[in-house]
Amino acid sequence: MKRGRNGRNGSWMTIAALAAALLSGTGAQGQTTPTGNAAPTSDNAIMVTIFFKHDQSRPLSELNAQLERQGFYKAFPPEGVEVVSWYVMMGVGQVVTLRLPASRLREVNRVIENSAWGAYHTEFYPTYDYKAVGIGNHEKAKQ
Repeated sequence: MKRGRNGRNGSWMTIAALAAALLSGTGAQGQTTPTGNAAPTSDNAIMVTIFFKHDQSRPLSELNAQLERQGFYKAFPPEGVEVVSWYVMMGVGQVVTLRLPASRLREVNRVIENSAWGAYHTEFYPTYDYKAVGIGNHEKAKQ
């Protein structure tokens, strides 16, 4: 992946694009209040994949103690946010994909800022489910 002047990849641009897309549909409601436990529906659902990169300068026991102190596992994921997948990626950390109403994106971000930072470096990526399309294309190509 191409890197900029500061050595980071373009993930901030992805986040900015997602934010712009979400805000473009909200008009004057740019600062709406999250709708509590609103469920994702076909017309409001988004998916986001979060990389929780371990701070490899510290031992795992220390990281887990910090997550416990900060209440990470109690707060994440927020009530009513669907966990699509949650994997450990060896050498990186944890990779979690969530499905949620777009109106709750800020809430998810705040939970992570308040409970995961310090133990993890985080990256966010807008995500969509391509499995059925990809498998369909594969099956079609085999015929």
